[in-house]
Amino acid sequence: MKELIPTGRLRAGIASAPALTTLFVVADAQGVRGVTVDLANDLAKQLGVPVDFTIASNTGLLTDAIEAGTIDVAFMPIDAERQKRIDFGPAYYIIESTYMVTGASGIKAVAEVDREGIRIVGIANTTTVRAAARSLTKTTIGTTSSIDAALTMMRNGEVDAFALSRDALPPFVASLPGSRMTDGGFQRTGIAVAVQKGRSGVLDYVTQWMNGAKTNGVVRKALDAAGFKDEPIAP
Repeated sequence: MKELIPTGRLRAGIASAPALTTLFVVADAQGVRGVTVDLANDLAKQLGVPVDFTIASNTGLLTDAIEAGTIDVAFMPIDAERQKRIDFGPAYYIIESTYMVTGASGIKAVAEVDREGIRIVGIANTTTVRAAARSLTKTTIGTTSSIDAALTMMRNGEVDAFALSRDALPPFVASLPGSRMTDGGFQRTGIAVAVQKGRSGVLDYVTQWMNGAKTNGVVRKALDAAGFKDEPIAP
């Protein structure tokens, strides 16, 4: 599949965070590890080529890179804005977006976030921040470049709520005394394999690969290794 790997190597884009999620990887002294690292490694193995990773602080940057052709494949949540720019294969996991809120805010449910005076932050140019913005009528959401930056704002008391996927939030809630996840969510969508738009042969190839990875144990093994043994694979 030379159309997918024009350089002879698989250039895979992955997003990093301070803790492993079903999407975000961790890059530290032990190397780069996470669900999407394992998936990219499996795709490269099937292609019979080495893999080069591009690590970004958010999936908006990966969208830009896929569109520009500087990477060959990435993994990110599906949304309508991205579908105008890049193509998606099958999802491997379904996420629910919700909020991490400070103890001082007194907020317990998603509906309580949308009120005047509540300061909300999300990661710029992501599915979650766009969905949150659509759901808010009495307040607005600001953006920052990374999870690290958003968590710093939470710790400094600059914001009351941080929009992110529910699977990602537990370690961050544990790191900020008094904080919690809100009951309910404002979006459900799949995390899927993404490729450059308009390349039907490439899309067919990654679609076949991902469907195989979901049935042959590759996705299950990747989720388990990242600590998500109880999380279901997307249908």
